[in-house]
Amino acid sequence: KEQGGLFVSDDAGKSWSRVSDDHRLMQRAWYYIEVFADPMDENTVYVMSADALRSIDGGKTWETLSGTHGDFHNLWINPHNPKNLIISNDGGAAISFNGGKSWSTQDNMPTAQIYRVNVDNGFPYRIYGGQQDNSSVSIANRELNSGGIGQRSWTYSAGGESAFLAFDPDNPRYVLGGSYLGTIEVLDTKAEAATNIMAAPILYMSRDAKDMKYRFNWNAPIVWSKHEPNTYYHGAQYLLRTRDMGLSWEEASPDLTRNEKEKQGKGGGPYTNEAVGAENYGTLSYVVESPHEKGVIWTGSDDGLVYLTRDGGAHWQNVTPTGLAECLVNAIEVSPHDPATAYIATTRYKFNDHTPGLYKTTDYGKSWTNISSGIPYGAFTRVVREDDQRKGLLFAGTETGLYISWNGGQQWTPFQLNLPVAPITDLIIRHGDLIAATSGRGFWILDDLGALRQYGNAAGDFLLYQPEDALLANGSSELNKSSAEFSGADPLQGVNPANGVVIYYQLPDTSQITLEVRDSEGQLVRQFSSQKDTTFQQYEGGPPAEPVLSNSKGLNRFVWDMRYPTMPGVPGVYIEGSYRGHKAAPGNYTLTLKKGGQTAATQVRILPNPLYPTDANTYQEYHKVMMAMETELTDMHRMVNTLNDMRQQAERILKGLPTGEQYDALRKEGQALVSRMAEWDSEMAQRKSKAYDDVENFPNKFTAEYLFLINQTESDIPRVNIPSRERLKELNAEWSSLKARGRAMLDKDIPAYNQLLWNAGIGAVFGRSVGQ
Repeated sequence: KEQGGLFVSDDAGKSWSRVSDDHRLMQRAWYYIEVFADPMDENTVYVMSADALRSIDGGKTWETLSGTHGDFHNLWINPHNPKNLIISNDGGAAISFNGGKSWSTQDNMPTAQIYRVNVDNGFPYRIYGGQQDNSSVSIANRELNSGGIGQRSWTYSAGGESAFLAFDPDNPRYVLGGSYLGTIEVLDTKAEAATNIMAAPILYMSRDAKDMKYRFNWNAPIVWSKHEPNTYYHGAQYLLRTRDMGLSWEEASPDLTRNEKEKQGKGGGPYTNEAVGAENYGTLSYVVESPHEKGVIWTGSDDGLVYLTRDGGAHWQNVTPTGLAECLVNAIEVSPHDPATAYIATTRYKFNDHTPGLYKTTDYGKSWTNISSGIPYGAFTRVVREDDQRKGLLFAGTETGLYISWNGGQQWTPFQLNLPVAPITDLIIRHGDLIAATSGRGFWILDDLGALRQYGNAAGDFLLYQPEDALLANGSSELNKSSAEFSGADPLQGVNPANGVVIYYQLPDTSQITLEVRDSEGQLVRQFSSQKDTTFQQYEGGPPAEPVLSNSKGLNRFVWDMRYPTMPGVPGVYIEGSYRGHKAAPGNYTLTLKKGGQTAATQVRILPNPLYPTDANTYQEYHKVMMAMETELTDMHRMVNTLNDMRQQAERILKGLPTGEQYDALRKEGQALVSRMAEWDSEMAQRKSKAYDDVENFPNKFTAEYLFLINQTESDIPRVNIPSRERLKELNAEWSSLKARGRAMLDKDIPAYNQLLWNAGIGAVFGRSVGQ
């Protein structure tokens, strides 16, 4: 007999009467349904369920509020203006000012609830995870040729919202993904088509868990085997195994749970049922294969048991920590450094116990140690991972954030940094990065673990950490700058990792420092300083200022963009082009940090972009051509600036010459020199160009032509085409003549005129040398 529905009381709860038995009001589980009354109209009432529903006649009839996501959980009604609503659902939150006729977008909110995380080995590498009340997702860790990670970097993946995702990380064409009640599919990402491969295609919806052939967790584990080709594992109450991509399945274990039948009833009650398996109990919640040994598999259950097999499932041992209370074993980590060492993350939040529960074994589970010290009550633990480079460096994801241990779990400290306060549902360490899945804030990446791995290994307070390898990737990032104010998040897009050499260094004080970059032959590539260039002139259409090293006391960060020095410009002359030097070729480079008499040095490796094949000879030839052009343009602009400065000095001297016939010859000679200098300058630089698109009215001159060729030759894929080489020959021939004329004025004409001035007792035209 149906007894559920919406009830109303007109006497402060003394008695109740049912006003609606509409199934939409009560079709979901107990934790799902919420009722809200309009603060100004007693006949208007809202119910949050799978749909958002509203009645304006006291609950007799209902309408659906559309225009947002689905699966609604909460509603705020403005007590002074009931048409102003804020609604929340599995897609985020939305605002209405017209009673729900229209809503604000939810696409501008990074509120994804991610269950698990996995990563492939591509470039860029892709991150995978099941997303609550959405498809599973896959996203690149960087967007090439872009300033950030946008919508084009996202795509759907296998399975559904609660999916574990499994694949060969070196060839992720085929992805296995699950959803609730044991549904699972294999997605061919190239064909964009999937095949259902459920181990037992039985409709489990609304059945008691004890009546199910296989009891699956809402977040049922799916694991790719590193040691056996085409082999995957799927966790129910048994460990299921397929060796043919789901064409067939076998049970690889006995029941690895407590199998308490009294806890295997319906998922809800007494009025509504949770029929989609979210409340299934007595299931495997985590499965991991040892990365070291074939046939070694660990399992954890949602009722607190840990099992181990060391022979591929032929025999299983219960290795649950002695005295471990009934709990959810949410994650198991096999140490990347020792096959006998493993960690488990447990939680009892469903028992209203928020005590953290991390445990460690060093003997295949024969004994365990609680390693939760330092994590406070309330931060119940969901996942633990060990760094694959530094033994004993651990990360723990909890309900309230991230924690770090430097000593194998003996002590933990908060490691939140700029990470939003949100449940950390999973962690994975790949490619030198720590990737976190969160419930409510999507994926986050700590891009550079190199400094953490080295932290505390060297004594002293003047340290230069060895940077991680840098890839020659195109695109840009807010992280290329060394601003301490950047939060790591962009309101409109995901943040690319820095595409340069990320350098960390520690200073004891704020003294001036310099940083040198040299190639494998010891040649200087770039030099930076903590002192700003006070002679630099900023103007439209000119080069940017050189980056300045931060020199704060403590840890500092600097990003070398892997480029050679910025070329100088002609102050006041707008040239449409880039003055940046070309990128360094793949290879080894030496970084030297200097402070007073102290020196610290380290090495860094620049790696080629794996997406295009280019050999060392091609890079070397490209570097040779680019270096020659950049050197020539630097000499050109320095000569232009030197001669222009000397011309202005000569003009001032001529203007100040005394009257009288004895100075006529001096004046005539000076005017002729100034005329020659001005004519040469007009061929070299277009001084009428002051703003963008001035070139449409004032044609480019020689150095602009040369810079244009540099910009056309400089590219991400290092190749110099034949037309560029031919144009370079033409320009170099023209420059040879112009350079000779410039040198003649510098080496002959100006010294000769200086001598005349000295002889006349006037003084000399005094200019900077061309090399400065």
